[in-house]
Amino acid sequence: MTVFQTIALLLTMAAFGAYVNLHIFKLPATIGLMVFALLLSLLAIGFNYMGIVNLSEASFFISQINFSDILLHGLLSFLLFAGALHINISDLRKYRGIIMVLATLGVVIATFITGSLVGWGAHMMGFSFPYVYACLFGALIAPTDPVAVLGILKTTGISKSLRVKIASESLLNDGVGVVVFLIILNLTLPHHEEGFTIHEMIASVAWEGLGSVILGLTLGWITFKLLESIDDYKVEVLLTLALAAGGYVLAEIVQVSAPITMVIAGLVIGNHGRALGMSDRTRTHLDMFWELLDEILNAVLFLLVGFEMMVIVVTKPLIIMGLIAIFATLIGRYVSVALPVYVMHFQYRFDRGTIPLLTWGGLRGGISIALALSLPPSPEKDLILGMTYIVVVFSVLFQGTTFQHLARYIVSRGEKPTL
Repeated sequence: MTVFQTIALLLTMAAFGAYVNLHIFKLPATIGLMVFALLLSLLAIGFNYMGIVNLSEASFFISQINFSDILLHGLLSFLLFAGALHINISDLRKYRGIIMVLATLGVVIATFITGSLVGWGAHMMGFSFPYVYACLFGALIAPTDPVAVLGILKTTGISKSLRVKIASESLLNDGVGVVVFLIILNLTLPHHEEGFTIHEMIASVAWEGLGSVILGLTLGWITFKLLESIDDYKVEVLLTLALAAGGYVLAEIVQVSAPITMVIAGLVIGNHGRALGMSDRTRTHLDMFWELLDEILNAVLFLLVGFEMMVIVVTKPLIIMGLIAIFATLIGRYVSVALPVYVMHFQYRFDRGTIPLLTWGGLRGGISIALALSLPPSPEKDLILGMTYIVVVFSVLFQGTTFQHLARYIVSRGEKPTL
């Protein structure tokens, strides 16, 4: 199939899935589309098993889609920018301490707790799974997925302060998670003994983090000044589109964190740009454009996640390891949230149920799958990819659909602030 035919097929399936979800499933859009794709995949696999259809061509088509490139070097730039546009920087500043701790130290804690538990589980199951690969899985599954998280927050009635904490942490921690993932990945490569030192590691983290913030602020400020100098919503929307696409590519070229760059640039445009550089007409058209683009790209992304089931070989040992991975991921997330909250509750006021809601609301999504697919071929990659897929499906389908019920239950217990 040509590139255009592939895009046409995905958009057609996404539109049909969105229609089915709206009329039948009535789930949040991202969750409903994944359910739609999973059901189609299961139905196709069942028909293939009975000999009614031949899935070889469909499986080949799915396997030829470079999910990692499509997300990490394509869709993510627009999705992160769109999410950051609607974060109020004054709210972010108010809770900056706890958000930064959760998005940095929390990711590191979750990485090693999850990795240690998965490594122990693999050892008990008799898998040859070195600890460094277990930590590699911990790194790619530790950051929450902003696309999935922002999708469920649109339909929940939790307090504004908790919503800001969950959304802001999710937008920032995936960039940190990618940095940790790349550092651990370097340790698994044959050449890491040739001089990958602690100093290089610190320099890499500093450049990825600080460099991306500086680049995001610079690109956001330049775009803001351009927006301020004109009053034509068509050109202004196009400028923001160029910022999201061109800025992401530039960040990858200079080797800083492209996700963090997009979040920072989105915050600048969504706050200073929106307030000082746009007319009311431009703000309206800008919001409509990015909301529509966000919905379309989300639809395609979660449709792809659901269809990935066709190319993953599911075995009984893999299912058991997937269940262990789910348990390990939830424990890692709980500890990485509980420790900072207990330490900082003297400084910040936390709403009732902050720890369970932050834990259960930490959804994993396409970013984790894309990182797993980006691994070089190895026996460990197959296990990591299978566990990642199982955790993501559980996270989106079960955590995503029950988060609102958990929030209602916690609120119904009273308004007294507790952890």
